[in-house]
Amino acid sequence: RKGGAVMGQADNSTTVSLAMTRQNVKKGTAEKIVSSDVLLKLAQVLRKKSPLTSQVTLLVAEMAREAAVRERCIEAGLVTALVPLLNSPDQDQLLHTGRAIGRICFENAVQQTQLVENGVIPRLVAIMQQYPENDPLVNVCLLALCNLADVDAAREALVEVGVAEVLTYQLKRAPDAERRHLILEVLGSLGESDALKLQFVEAGVPEALSEMIRTLQGGSDTHDLCSIKVGSNLIVTLLLGDESMQKCFGEGTGMVYQDVLSWLQSSNNELQLSGALAIANFARNDSNCVKMLELGVVPHILDLLEQHVAEGDVSVQHAGLSALRNLAIPASNKVRMLEDGVTERIRTLLRSDMPPVQFKLLGTLRMMVDGQEEAASVLGKDEVLLARVMEWCEAKDHAGVRGEANRLLAALIRHSGNPEVIHTVIKADGVQHLISMATSEHVIMQNEALVALAIASTIDIEAVQEPFRDSDLLPTLQKMLDDPLVAVEVKFSALGLICSLANSSMLREQITFLNLWDTLSKLSAHTSTKLAKQADTVMAVLSETA
Repeated sequence: RKGGAVMGQADNSTTVSLAMTRQNVKKGTAEKIVSSDVLLKLAQVLRKKSPLTSQVTLLVAEMAREAAVRERCIEAGLVTALVPLLNSPDQDQLLHTGRAIGRICFENAVQQTQLVENGVIPRLVAIMQQYPENDPLVNVCLLALCNLADVDAAREALVEVGVAEVLTYQLKRAPDAERRHLILEVLGSLGESDALKLQFVEAGVPEALSEMIRTLQGGSDTHDLCSIKVGSNLIVTLLLGDESMQKCFGEGTGMVYQDVLSWLQSSNNELQLSGALAIANFARNDSNCVKMLELGVVPHILDLLEQHVAEGDVSVQHAGLSALRNLAIPASNKVRMLEDGVTERIRTLLRSDMPPVQFKLLGTLRMMVDGQEEAASVLGKDEVLLARVMEWCEAKDHAGVRGEANRLLAALIRHSGNPEVIHTVIKADGVQHLISMATSEHVIMQNEALVALAIASTIDIEAVQEPFRDSDLLPTLQKMLDDPLVAVEVKFSALGLICSLANSSMLREQITFLNLWDTLSKLSAHTSTKLAKQADTVMAVLSETA
């Protein structure tokens, strides 16, 4: 999976005096040797203390280069004979043993699991702690961890042995791109564990990654660019843990947070993307959101979004909008962001033809107007915006975009309570979309649509009665009330809307024509006392207005 043996591949710098060396183990020679019973004899030698142990181990490692002999090595018991040798104080012996085990067990899940069960993990970490400057030996151990990291038992064992400190130290002293990539891959595999995630942060892994990225920035070497991409992605992953995220944030003064801000202004698209995703992760609680807004993060995100409108980098735009949406959740932030003209600037993204960007833009705008009467009024009277929202309400190939567009339309009416917004929505032919939304399969969307329609009819019944009649709103409501599968809370909202519609003589005529009274009479006997009471109230209102 990782392109290397479980505990190491060949190191070209190794020289041996044994007759069987890498140069003269020709293809097929190893198979001929193992066809005899020599492997059993080698296993016996390894189980006894002998001056030949190191040379025999090297011999096994060289033979195990050939895939065809590995299973025979396992059958001969060489793995169980080799594992105890990982406790040797001799560094050359450790190196040969690691390579031999690694090659024999390469891509063998059963053997790898057994290695973990036999306590290999603590020993690998201990070897790196004991001999941190022995690069060939460290490489063998890192390759082992890289390939064992997907074994659940291995991750559990690593939590107990201080692997974070070892990996942090090795990352800081990595002599080349190959070593860097190996460490990054180990970190990436292990970073999925919540327990290890926190250990990595406490050991300074994010800071080490940030420092690595700063050192490599500005160059064009493909290996360095790959390290930058993987390293920044790793930091984003580590921020997914709540505790680890807070430690990295450091009340806005943490080195990692400061570096993330600089990524937003980088010319490297990968860093821009990781920066926006990291900000979205930092913005997972209100206090962080408020602090980041005070520290001026929003203009950086807006600059980034505007930079990619023409270029059309969907991932960066999507991540940037995710960050803005999270930042807009606290009520105090909404006010501040509106005062800073955020809504005006993000409207430049309306021309985007990318569904993921459209979806996130609509959600961000909806969050911006949530509970904000002024913002909802401004956006709700924007004919250009509404025309684009109408297009997205009809996005047949993208249900997510269609749903978010309808929800924004309803939110503009619900949060503005403004007659001008209602007139603008009517003019834009938005009424039919709200009625269709009321029949959505999602209860929350149904309720949002019904509440918006009720507010519109309460504020200006004269303006909405004709569009409501022409759009068959009342027949739609009757069908919902008669359907036993429709949720009680949706029926309750529908009854509230009918109460408002009763103020229109035009719509009262339609109520009579549809014989809605029978539907209401049945609901008055509903098992839900709340719904039954609401039905009685509607019938009383209809009686008064008749």
